[in-house]
Amino acid sequence: MSTILITGATSGLGRHVAFELVRSGHRVLAHGRDAGRTERLVAQLRAEGEAEGFVADLASLDQVRELAAHVAGEHPELDVLVNNAGVGFGAPDAGRELSLDGHELRLAVNYLAPVVLTRALLPVLRANAPARIVNVGSAGQEPLDFDDPELTRGYSGVSAYRRAKFALAAHTFTLAEELTGTGVSVNVLHPATFMDTAMVREGDITPWNTVTDGAPGVLALATRDLGTGRYFDGTRPARAHEATYDPEVRKRLSAVTDQLLSL
Repeated sequence: MSTILITGATSGLGRHVAFELVRSGHRVLAHGRDAGRTERLVAQLRAEGEAEGFVADLASLDQVRELAAHVAGEHPELDVLVNNAGVGFGAPDAGRELSLDGHELRLAVNYLAPVVLTRALLPVLRANAPARIVNVGSAGQEPLDFDDPELTRGYSGVSAYRRAKFALAAHTFTLAEELTGTGVSVNVLHPATFMDTAMVREGDITPWNTVTDGAPGVLALATRDLGTGRYFDGTRPARAHEATYDPEVRKRLSAVTDQLLSL
């Protein structure tokens, strides 16, 4: 039995994956932003197996760090982290939004939050190796403009989302190299295109797939040894945006990330 933290577990793909994991005998630590919804989810999960809830707004990096501290303190046996929570394109006419820390919202929630959460939980994961980190990314990836990482010029919710997912993929490959030999694997995947979720509907997009279509890739990476530093399209090994493999791009991304996190 693994102890698995899933962020964004109260709806969509995260919720579906949480039930699948708890039914197959794993202990699920379900993160949600809303206390009431998280509590209701945990009550339902407990009817099937072992579960516990954790509440944090990932748009606040302080709350992300508190989440990590609570999880590490209460579950030192944690051996799988699924960074699933995310913010979509936003409504078609929505403008640029900021996180509680003043970062561009999509970059903050879809990239900076998983980076901070992963870093904070690494000591626990390393202590419980073999351990796994699963980053839920997207096939929609667009290189970051390192001179304007927060997209202050020519803002588009679609671009902001894609740039954050590009950064998450590139970061995954860098982290995998750093963790070589530790027994902690880290992979990134595109679960399925335009799943029927609130995020997709908010963007005024007609869903192409269900969360059931997106779950197998996440479940496979969370429960099986499929190597490290890899990108998957569903359950199939694939290639992320070519620039995510560029050492110079990844080096610049690491520097920009550290800079943003020190603000």
